[in-house]
Amino acid sequence: MPKRQADTERKADGDAQVKQLKSTFTHEEIHSFLSKKIFESSFQDSLQSTIAESQPYKWGTVTELMDDTLLRNVRKEVLNEIAFTKKETDIYKVYQSGDLANLSGLDWNDLSRLPSLFKLRAAIYSEEFRDFISKVTGCGKLSGTKTDMSINTYTKGCHLLTHDDVIGSRRVSFILYMPEPDHTWKAHYGGALRLFPAIVPNVPKTDFEAKLIPQFNQIAFFTVQPGLSFHDVEEVRVDKQRLSIQGWFHIPQEGEPGYVPGEQEETEAKSTLRLLQTKELQEFDFPKPVRTDFPREEIKAYESFDSNTFLSSLDLAYLSKYINPTYLTQASLRVLRNTFLEESVVDINGFLNDEYAEALRKQLRATELDKKAPQTADEVHFPWKCAVPPHKQRFMYIDGKSEFALQEDAIDMVNHTGPQELPNFELAKRISHDTSEKMVLEVVQLMKSMAFRKWLIFVTDVVPTSDQLLARRFRPGHDFILATTTEKELARQGELNVLLEATLGLTPTAANPNNWESGEYGGYELCMAMNGGESDDEFEDDDPAIYKTSESDDSVLYTSQCKWNSLSLMLRDPSVLKFVKYVSINAKGSRWDVTGQWNVKSTEDDEDEQEENK
Repeated sequence: MPKRQADTERKADGDAQVKQLKSTFTHEEIHSFLSKKIFESSFQDSLQSTIAESQPYKWGTVTELMDDTLLRNVRKEVLNEIAFTKKETDIYKVYQSGDLANLSGLDWNDLSRLPSLFKLRAAIYSEEFRDFISKVTGCGKLSGTKTDMSINTYTKGCHLLTHDDVIGSRRVSFILYMPEPDHTWKAHYGGALRLFPAIVPNVPKTDFEAKLIPQFNQIAFFTVQPGLSFHDVEEVRVDKQRLSIQGWFHIPQEGEPGYVPGEQEETEAKSTLRLLQTKELQEFDFPKPVRTDFPREEIKAYESFDSNTFLSSLDLAYLSKYINPTYLTQASLRVLRNTFLEESVVDINGFLNDEYAEALRKQLRATELDKKAPQTADEVHFPWKCAVPPHKQRFMYIDGKSEFALQEDAIDMVNHTGPQELPNFELAKRISHDTSEKMVLEVVQLMKSMAFRKWLIFVTDVVPTSDQLLARRFRPGHDFILATTTEKELARQGELNVLLEATLGLTPTAANPNNWESGEYGGYELCMAMNGGESDDEFEDDDPAIYKTSESDDSVLYTSQCKWNSLSLMLRDPSVLKFVKYVSINAKGSRWDVTGQWNVKSTEDDEDEQEENK
């Protein structure tokens, strides 16, 4: 919105009539706002051919699109008159203006400060330019009445993760770039538009295929294609403004040329396609939230575990190799237990004993300093894998199972035909030649031990019945998990409809809290309550994942910055969203952790169930 709002209420007597800015432009004026070349048949035909052959899907770009003086004036108006609001969610961080679609509804006192921007908007949504976009993309007619655009500025740390723009009646996406006009925007600044191919429709590959470095007065555009038009905006790495006008062309509305009755409903239905096919698309999610059931006799032993007698000497001897001795005393654990029973979450700092923790910290930090982190999925090697698909998650993980290619046939083999392995972290540890990997896997084995499960019972007062443990690494400039919930029906017979979740933070650079505590570099874990109004649009004002607009936002339930040697335990029900924020390229190092999930039962005896199981 303009920085200064005009007072539109005038007294009936003595005031001048409100002047209206010219709202229509002649054919010649529209042509003068735009580059002459876009109206030349030879240029249109060449661009049409280029777009038809483009990969990974149909897209195009035009340099020097607008009259240079006009766009320079637009940039000045934007910087002087437009207020930007920081918006941050699990999927993006950006500074954005309000909607520019209603410029024509403002009075002269508003628009007198934005005349060039008004001309630009008129040119973009003019019949002449819409016909140009329709021809070169082959997308069909576009609406001139349904306009949809805003101004974004990406500064250092801003980014937009992988998505396909398929919402409502959108037909073509466009981005008109306005960085500093007399300087080249260089590749190492970041902020590039990156386009992703698909493994199958609705499942993008991990790595981008095409990349556009934005320059002043350049437009990029593509037809919105359900399940195919995946793209992101690379994080801006420097203290510069990547200013742009972002918008969409929509399908023709009733009364416009090209309007097709029922097309609006059909198009909007396509935007929910991936929601309708969720179970089908989960075939391509790795790692899957699949927990391995414990043997019945083992669960019975946990159910009969008497916390009053505490842990056996053998349990304590094993756990003391790794765990801080403070957390192996009944008195300390009762304090943790009381906190957990009251809050359903507890943070345990200094969880590993000093000797083991320091050795592990040195090994992990040496790995970061001595070995470049893998930059593509192909560079990630066993025992590590790359989490997919990237419109949901991307990080490195070890799950104790065999590796496989991220291709449709290989994924089908893993899901439906090949051997169904249980995790074997001991085998992975023996195969590894890296000391830091071996030590991380040893921590995973600790958290899979029967002794640790008994320790969990003592702290949480619930009985674990299954588990899934992962070692994870979130690389700077690459990795994240978008907001997700658990399955709606978690409980099997006799179980609670919650998960017990643990995250053991092993980020070596977080030994100095100043490296991460501000949250500016991301990497934090955040839980928030679903409000029922979830939106797929990364720029909708009512996006439930906008969690930084208010310091007193009651929807945020729990936040944990990157930690070193800190274990968090929580009970999580299906109404709670959780994500790990994208780790900035400017972070001091990777986020490392070991995470676990357990299905659980109450420790209270259920005589009927016991009778049934006899």
